Amino acid sequence: MQGEKQKICLFGGTFDPIHLGHTHIAERAITALSLDEIIFLPCRQSPHKVGQNHASEQHRLEMCRLATVDIKSTRVDDYDLTAPSPSYSWRTAEHVQQLYPDAQLFWLMGTDQWQALPRWDRPEHLARLVDFIVFTRGDAPEPRQEFSMHIIQGHHPGSATHIRDHINTTHFQTVQDWLHPDVLTYIKLHQLYQV
Repeated sequence: MQGEKQKICLFGGTFDPIHLGHTHIAERAITALSLDEIIFLPCRQSPHKVGQNHASEQHRLEMCRLATVDIKSTRVDDYDLTAPSPSYSWRTAEHVQQLYPDAQLFWLMGTDQWQALPRWDRPEHLARLVDFIVFTRGDAPEPRQEFSMHIIQGHHPGSATHIRDHINTTHFQTVQDWLHPDVLTYIKLHQLYQV
């Protein structure tokens, strides 16, 4: 008798910076769906977002590694940063499917991404490759025909935008509490986000 399929989940984002909200969501998903692995996939930054208040691809990749080093069943992959443009989600899913042809694939996202999914490139094709895990802080996301969705609930106040905007202000203590200590040290060391 064959064993169960390996469950691999993809978690894409700019992670600018990665914070404890991101890792909280990942840990909730691992527990709720008995995932074997979550792959964090930092993606390219939109060209208009690159600037002194944003971190480079290499910095974001390294911060992801620092934030997840102690979380079992996670790893960081630079595929979305190194693959030829444009880096569509369905292409990433196809790539992982080729690496793990016998695995069951999942895609972890928040409700905002779930609502925006119809505007992604080839969402129906992506839906044939993965099950979606949607993290919600309250109301259940609207089901979508032909899209397999699993809901996980929880709450974490972390916000990458708030961290970037307030890491150099009197709100520093709040921001500090949202970051893995090694990520905070890295941000200070490299003077990211105008620290």
